[in-house]
Amino acid sequence: MTDNPTETAIQSVRGVQSLEEAAYWLKARRIEDIECVLPDQAGVARGKMMPTKKFLDSPTFRMPSTIFWQTITGAYPDEYIDAKVFDPTDGDMVFTPDLSTLTVVPWEADPTAQVLLDASRKDGSNVDLAPRHLLRRVIDFYAKKGWRPIVAPELEFYLVKPNTDPDYPLEPPIGRSGRPEMGRQGYSIAAINEFDDVIDDIYDFSEAQGLEIDTLSHEDGAAQMEINLAHGDPLELADHVFSFKRTIREAALKHNIYATFMAKPMSDEPGSAMHIHQSVIDTETGANIFSGPDGEETDLFRAFIAGHQKYLPHVMCMLAPYVNSYRRLTRWSAAPINVHWGYDNRTVGLRVPDAKPAARRVENRVPSSDANPYFAIAASLACGYLGMVENLHPDEAIAGSARRMDFGLPRGLLEAVDLFSQSDALHVMFGEEFMTAFRDIKLAEFEMFMRVISAWEREYLLLNV
Repeated sequence: MTDNPTETAIQSVRGVQSLEEAAYWLKARRIEDIECVLPDQAGVARGKMMPTKKFLDSPTFRMPSTIFWQTITGAYPDEYIDAKVFDPTDGDMVFTPDLSTLTVVPWEADPTAQVLLDASRKDGSNVDLAPRHLLRRVIDFYAKKGWRPIVAPELEFYLVKPNTDPDYPLEPPIGRSGRPEMGRQGYSIAAINEFDDVIDDIYDFSEAQGLEIDTLSHEDGAAQMEINLAHGDPLELADHVFSFKRTIREAALKHNIYATFMAKPMSDEPGSAMHIHQSVIDTETGANIFSGPDGEETDLFRAFIAGHQKYLPHVMCMLAPYVNSYRRLTRWSAAPINVHWGYDNRTVGLRVPDAKPAARRVENRVPSSDANPYFAIAASLACGYLGMVENLHPDEAIAGSARRMDFGLPRGLLEAVDLFSQSDALHVMFGEEFMTAFRDIKLAEFEMFMRVISAWEREYLLLNV
């Protein structure tokens, strides 16, 4: 590695520090176009593509404010819009590239780069609706206490046969053996090898973008996989999950396979989760605040758990954002149905893995893989923060199975949105603008869902009622 800053920037796989360094970086790779990307409320990639020269001449540009008011269908919740926070003129917001996220787009035929955007208003103020800023807002609460949160997401997904008709159920894809996967194949190496070509491309695309995969394994579902990410800064890891979703889809499409992050894509198969491991570091000492000098559990550790127990039901619409999300959270499945906690216990919502005191952490097993990673991490960290500042106390750890216990989480989206709106503490953590917009978007999506007649209704109601 050279000591020349420009040469160092050119060799960087992910990120530069200035527009000047970006120019050298782009020239060295002969980049022709740049995708300027931001995640919307659903975690969908939106933005603009532009030639490299135009980007370097004018990297800051504008898009309408309604970009953060779109539902998953691309519609807008007009009937729910509250004029107090919604700009009825649909005026522009200012979008600025975060050059630390600059990287290549490895699946494009022509040399192409991508960079994530941050949003602000024309007066320079932040936009709480923007997922990256909402997560920063929560991290700032920690920073004011002298704390730094650390997270490690685990992301589950399915590979499925191409499906162009939404009326037909999804099916497992055909692997290299020429047969679809049947039965439970949890942690099977042979089942992973069925899709070696797809997995190889996932690794290659990830390495080209500077995305670090800790491990990859086969989960219980047919062609269901899980990727574990290394622990680190919450915003950086949310960026990585956002990029991983797109990367995995592109790698699968290259082999005529779909990759889906639906929470419950197939009725007879397990759901897909996005588990979030969390710990908190004292910024002055660098020590894990969950462990005392002798390695014992601290009051802050137990308060962090208690905060999740109190507030997880109130942030459920951020962790399970769609009607389909709640199909995953059923009794006798691998997914939790309550907010109990336990040591190395996978039947509860909050698991404390076996670890040395320096690595003591809490795994939130509630979020589903369809959640916007910025919102899921922000919501989970907000729960823990509120528990610590409110000095809450958890109930006793569960030693056995929690699957027979009562539901402690909302059973559906409407109940979740109602609990979300009622929490005064969340209004402080996330801001009124986000609380109103997210609520209205979820209500609009529910109304759209209610217009669809399901196969179950046609099967059992058509001639029987």
